[in-house]
Amino acid sequence: MSTTNFPTASNEEVRQPGKNYKNLIIGILAVALVGTGAALAVKSSKSNDTIQAQQTQISTLSDQKSDIQKSFDASLARLDSLSTVNTSMQGQLDGDKKQIAETKAEIRKILNKRNATAAELARAKTLIASLNDKISGMEQQIAQLTQDNQQLTQDKQQLTQEKQTLTDNLTTTTATKDSLAHQVDVASTLNASNIAITPVKMRHNGSAKTTTKANRVDKLLISFDVNNRIAQSGTTDVYVCVIGPDGKPISVQDLNSGTFTTRDAGDKAYTAKLPVAIETDKTKNVQFSFAPGKFQQGNYKIEIYQNGFLIGQGSQELRKGGLFS
Repeated sequence: MSTTNFPTASNEEVRQPGKNYKNLIIGILAVALVGTGAALAVKSSKSNDTIQAQQTQISTLSDQKSDIQKSFDASLARLDSLSTVNTSMQGQLDGDKKQIAETKAEIRKILNKRNATAAELARAKTLIASLNDKISGMEQQIAQLTQDNQQLTQDKQQLTQEKQTLTDNLTTTTATKDSLAHQVDVASTLNASNIAITPVKMRHNGSAKTTTKANRVDKLLISFDVNNRIAQSGTTDVYVCVIGPDGKPISVQDLNSGTFTTRDAGDKAYTAKLPVAIETDKTKNVQFSFAPGKFQQGNYKIEIYQNGFLIGQGSQELRKGGLFS
């Protein structure tokens, strides 16, 4: 029996099936490994694409949210500028405030969400657009109100100027009228003329005898004429002041003596107040008698006043009488 180190044909035939089976398994595993790697690569690629898409979407939403926030801030700035309008305008805009407050609250609610959806952000954009429309309307309304107020201010200024002009004209007219009235008043003051002072003694038969002796005079008869070319017809008061030799005015109870006001000397005592009926441009004679009781020696002075002015004066000297005079 012979032996050798070389394989025989029978041995090769016995070993060949096992080797082929092992190679097959290795090939299958290799294919599977390659397939798994490829699948993992594809899955990893898809996952990266999804993550990238999500990141892109998040970035887009964040940009949109930032833009919306800026737009909202700009709207709020416009709205704040409207708060400077005056009180009267604010009153007319009060009707819009409630709706604006509700819109602002809803926008803030969306923007305060950390993960606001695209739909919510779209809703916020719509609300901001609505808010801007409302603000634009308010701005137009305020512009119109401002224009109206400016026109009213101009009208008020014009009316104030016209009123001032009318007031100035009225003041001038009134001053002119008062001046003319004063001139007419002064010009209508009566003139006294033909002043006569006659001392008399009354006889038992009632007749009067003229005398200048103080101890014999019973009364002074005073007579004068008054007239004025422009004085209105009617009744006026004429005041007669009788001043005695001692320089003092004489009062007589029967003549209702009192005081009156002059234009340049203040209050003055009068002896008699005589109501006189006058007619325009006609002379009126006035007479009255003065009997204080006992006359003294000396000069008796007569002053006649009307309308506060001294219009005439005269005097009469009474002499000292003898025992049998």
